[in-house]
Amino acid sequence: MSSSQQPFRLAVIGSGPAGVYAAETLLRSAPVKSGELEVSIDLFDQLPAPFGLIRYGVAPDHPRIKGIITALHRILGRGDIRFLGDVEFGTDLTAEDLRTHYDAVIFATGALKDADLPVPGVELEGSHGAADFVAWYDGNPDYPRTWELDAEQVAVIGNGNVALDVARVLSKSADELLRTEIPENVHTGLKDARTTDVHVFGRRGPAQTKFSPLEARELAHPQGLQVVMDPRDLEQITEAQWEAIRSDKRTDQVVQTFVGWLEEQQRREAAGEEPTDREGRPVQRRLHMHFWHRPVEILGEDGSVTGMRFERTHLDEEGTLQGTGEFVDYELGAVYRAVGYHGSPLPGIPYDPQRGVLHNAAGRVTEADGTVIPGVYANGWIKRGPVGLIGATKSDAIETIACVLEDIDAGVLAPAPVRDDEAILRLLEDRGVEYTTWDGWMALDAHEQSLGAAAVDADGEPRARIKVVEREEMVRVSRDAVQEPSRA
Repeated sequence: MSSSQQPFRLAVIGSGPAGVYAAETLLRSAPVKSGELEVSIDLFDQLPAPFGLIRYGVAPDHPRIKGIITALHRILGRGDIRFLGDVEFGTDLTAEDLRTHYDAVIFATGALKDADLPVPGVELEGSHGAADFVAWYDGNPDYPRTWELDAEQVAVIGNGNVALDVARVLSKSADELLRTEIPENVHTGLKDARTTDVHVFGRRGPAQTKFSPLEARELAHPQGLQVVMDPRDLEQITEAQWEAIRSDKRTDQVVQTFVGWLEEQQRREAAGEEPTDREGRPVQRRLHMHFWHRPVEILGEDGSVTGMRFERTHLDEEGTLQGTGEFVDYELGAVYRAVGYHGSPLPGIPYDPQRGVLHNAAGRVTEADGTVIPGVYANGWIKRGPVGLIGATKSDAIETIACVLEDIDAGVLAPAPVRDDEAILRLLEDRGVEYTTWDGWMALDAHEQSLGAAAVDADGEPRARIKVVEREEMVRVSRDAVQEPSRA
C-alpha cells in the first residue's frame, strides 16, 4: 500500500454505530495512522440527526445504552468524518452518484422493519409491529405523531430486549418518562393510554430469555406496577434443567428474579394481602410474564384484535422445543410483535429478501451468485442480520475494513472520476436537498436541551432534553445556525 496525492474517498451510508465504527476503524487503521494512506470520509443518513438506532431504536429510559451516543459524539465531533444528514439513498443520492464521487462505499443502514410473525390474524387492526411502536415513542420523524392506546389488555410477543422495552414503556406511567428525552406528543399519548395489563409471551422458558439480569429486575421498577407470574411456568422446569440454570450465572440470576417475584406473589396471596408495587404503593397496572407459549393465531372480530391463541410448549430431553397440544386463549385489545428485525432492500444493491441482508462475503457486497462487486461493502445488521450487540458491530467493522484495506492494497478499486471534496455538496444543492451537517446537529442538540431546561419532570426538576420530532423543524434548526460543512 502506497500513499497517493489524492486521498482515498469513502462514503458511509448510515450514521448509527455500524456506520460510525466502520469510519472510525478505517481512520485508526495502521496505514492511515502511519500516514501511508490518506482518507476522506463522508457519513450520510436519511434522518437529519446522527446516531441511528441509538437515537431512534432504544427506549428513552435506557440511559446506559444511550450513553453510547457520548462515544459516537466524541468520534464525529473531531471533524475528520463529515456528516451529511437528511439525505436519502436511492432518492437524493444514487448508487451511480456514489461511484462517481467515491472510491468505495460502505452500507450500514441497519434493520428497521419488523420480522414476520407467520400466524393468522396478524393483519388485524390492533396488531402492531414493535419496530413501528419503538419509532413512535422515540420520535422518529418519518412515523405518525399519534398512537392508539385504548386497549386495556395488551400482549407483547417476544422475550428479547425490544420486547422488554415495549413492555416497560406500556406499563410505566407517562410522568415517570418525563425524566427522559421523551417527545411531548409521546408523553401525551401515554398519559391518555387505557392500558392496565401488559402480557409478555415467550415461546420458551424463563431460562431461555435473551435479556440481562439487570433488564429483568428493571421490569418491576415502574411505580404502581405489579409483576404477575404463573406458577406453572417455573414448575415445569425439570431438575436437569435446574442444574443447567445454576451452572450459568447470568441465567441463574434472571431465573431467580422470576422465582423471587413468584414467591412474594404467593406469600401475599396466602396471607390475604393486597398486592403492591416494590415500594409498597397501590397497584395501578400489572405486567404478566408468560413462558412456554407459542403463538398460534391472533383472534379478531369485525377486523380488530380481540385476543390471541397460544399452544403451551416444553423442552424435550434433547432440549428441542415441542408443543404440548394444550391451547389457551387470552382476551386482548392489542398485540405488539417483538420477534426480531428485518433489513430493507437498497436501490441497485444486491439484497437477500429471506435474510434481510445485502449479499456479501465478510463485508464485501456480492451479486446473488457470489461475484464480488468492487468498492461496495456492508457493515452491521444489513451485513449479518439483526443479532448481537454493539461489541459485535465493532467486530464487524474490523472485518469489513480489513477487506477495504486489502482491496486498496491489491489495486482492485477504480478511482472515482470526480475528486473534488465539495462536488457532492453542489450535487445535493442542485437537487434541492436540504442536507444537515455536524454543526447543524450541534445546534439541534443545544435546542433540544434548551427545550428540556424550560420544562420540568414529575419531581419538578428541569428535564435534560425534549426531542424534536418534526423533520421540517429539525432541518430548520440545523440549517439556521450553520455554515458550509467542513472537515478538520
